[in-house]
Amino acid sequence: MTNFQKRIITSIIILPLSIFFIVKGGYLLTLFLIFVLFAGIHELYSVFKRKKSIIFLSLILILSLLSIYYLKENSWYFLYLALVVSISSDVGGYIFGKVFKWKKLTKISPKKTFSGVFGSYFLSILGVLIYREIYLQNYLSLDVAINFRILFLTIIFSTTAQIGDLIISYFKRLEKIKDTGKILPGHGGIFDRIDGLMFVSILAAILKLTNF
Repeated sequence: MTNFQKRIITSIIILPLSIFFIVKGGYLLTLFLIFVLFAGIHELYSVFKRKKSIIFLSLILILSLLSIYYLKENSWYFLYLALVVSISSDVGGYIFGKVFKWKKLTKISPKKTFSGVFGSYFLSILGVLIYREIYLQNYLSLDVAINFRILFLTIIFSTTAQIGDLIISYFKRLEKIKDTGKILPGHGGIFDRIDGLMFVSILAAILKLTNF
């Protein structure tokens, strides 16, 4: 079985399962977040050697999980938007980067390309449009101002997700490792999969706290 096939199978299992726990909330979400926390901390101490890297990434992981819980309790709108954009941005970057293979973006992560950046924005906007039509229109009066706000948040969240991806890639490059773990076949470790979402969820929580 190829790495790509493993990636697809893992995604089919893990993605719906993760969304289930997040949507359900309550003790199920709490147990899920605790599992992610311990799995992530285990990865850090198993793979990373630099104390500064471990401390920083542990802090980001904890803040992101607290942010997800806070958003679920106080703003499903920000949480689900963050999820849709983070997932779409990751998938878009991967697919467009694989298919079009344009100019390299940075030495920090050799696989990141400008076509991947475009794909991240493109699929994020497409994903949010679909999410908007299926779900948001039942809860919000989607006038021009609301639509512009959603578009603005989509761009900001996608940019944050991509920066988060590069930050984790930078720390992996310091450690000279490809993946942060092997818990997710075809994907690597926990940090490999939630790199963008960690930073997006923290930003979303900050925006909610500041009544953006």
